[in-house]
Amino acid sequence: MKKLINNPETVVHESLEGMALAYQNLLKVNFDPDFIYRLDAPIINKVALISGGGSGHEPLHGGFVGQGMLDAACPGAIFTSPTPDQMLEAAKTVNSGEGVLYIVKNYSGDVMNFEMAVELAMSEGILVSNILIDDDVAVKDSLYTQGRRGVGTTLIAEKLCGAAAETGYNLQQLATLCSQVNLNGRSMGMALTSCTIPAKGSPTFELSPQEIEMGIGIHGEPGREKINLKSADEITEMLALSIIEDQGYTRRVQQWNIESETWSEIELIDPPLKNGDSILALVNGLGGTPLSELYIVYRKLNEICQKKGLKIVRNLVGNYITSLEMQGCSITLVKMDDELIKLWDSPVKTPALRWGI
Repeated sequence: MKKLINNPETVVHESLEGMALAYQNLLKVNFDPDFIYRLDAPIINKVALISGGGSGHEPLHGGFVGQGMLDAACPGAIFTSPTPDQMLEAAKTVNSGEGVLYIVKNYSGDVMNFEMAVELAMSEGILVSNILIDDDVAVKDSLYTQGRRGVGTTLIAEKLCGAAAETGYNLQQLATLCSQVNLNGRSMGMALTSCTIPAKGSPTFELSPQEIEMGIGIHGEPGREKINLKSADEITEMLALSIIEDQGYTRRVQQWNIESETWSEIELIDPPLKNGDSILALVNGLGGTPLSELYIVYRKLNEICQKKGLKIVRNLVGNYITSLEMQGCSITLVKMDDELIKLWDSPVKTPALRWGI
């Protein structure tokens, strides 16, 4: 294992220390429990947004803390969910009295711990809503979750909801918006290589030099199938068509009701993409893929969308949700309307995403 680290046990702590030093004008880092939060938090008359997950996916989530996105992010150990006490302390730090929206990727550990954090926060008088992101079309169930995994749409939801919170959306409006974005988003990824967790010191899974994994999860979970290496255009077409032709699925999820302070089960159904839809397209690198290769993927994706009658109105290309040093990419398509486009274009200033300021 060759990595720029000192000790596998101190990777997350030292990384957070470095981040705090690098972005002193944007954020602060609290230790024990660990969380990253906006320098100007809490912000009066604004609902606070918090997300989190295992480290190793940077810049998600800590890189999206700042104006127009998250108020706080809770990093767990590498590929390990953060704990309820992290989420609670983050909420207490950034809550201005208008409530907190937790944006949660659909992984069993994240879901369980965020649900516990909601109950703890409510017991301390903090209004909280919990919204799951489950946009991965590759598999319905995996090693880490029940139902579809949460991936690329997480970033889009954090940006859109962050912008909405800045304009004064209340907690219920933000929860509704976040659910809408999730239903409108679909993602799928692929891996050319595995990655190495520092504490393990060996590849998470095995791929021969001529193999790729289609539908890989961001923790290295198995996807749909291992296939022989193909050209960039062929791989892009497989990913894009899996997303575009997906008919969605119906799931019943537990959602926290702010007014009654109880969990309730609701049914959510994804609307399929169709000819004439306006979309946001994200081509995301998994950590080890050169930007030049991601542009090749975007080139083909744009061609496919045009042929399918989908209009790409906004795009993002780069490494935003990574899996340590894994080589590969993911594609996310999110149906957009005028409100969402306006929110996407709103100013944002974070370590990893900034425009309009």
